[in-house]
Amino acid sequence: MTAQIEAKLAELGITLPEAAAPAANYVPFLKTGNQLYISGQLPMTAEGIQFKGKLGEDFTADEGSEAARLCAINLIAQMKAATGDLEKIARIVKLGGFVNSTADFGDQPAVINGASNLMVDVFGEKGRHARSAVSAAALPFGVAVEIDAIVELAD
Repeated sequence: MTAQIEAKLAELGITLPEAAAPAANYVPFLKTGNQLYISGQLPMTAEGIQFKGKLGEDFTADEGSEAARLCAINLIAQMKAATGDLEKIARIVKLGGFVNSTADFGDQPAVINGASNLMVDVFGEKGRHARSAVSAAALPFGVAVEIDAIVELAD
């Protein structure tokens, strides 16, 4: 039972990367009480940043959803770095999704579904969360998507 989340990741073919170090003067996560706040994660792999550009110009909503899924994998890597054990995650409380998109692009929710769907796939009912999915004129390093999270930790 203690490796249920790790087993689910393996079943989905996901190997968690090393948790990314912050790119500026902030921490990647902060624990306070039983809450874990995770700084915005970008669509990065071991090869570096992926999905640079704007939704509605450079990427479709489906491609943006892939970028959001990659952000979610990086969020989970931060959860593991913060707790040492993903079984300590009681609930995904909220995802904040930012989509670098053109003024006429309106599918931000479909883009952020890539992250939301992965959280439910990995954590089951504990992965259901509140969220926002907003447009941004630009994001750090020109990425298409950035997502942060609030997570509840088990006692």
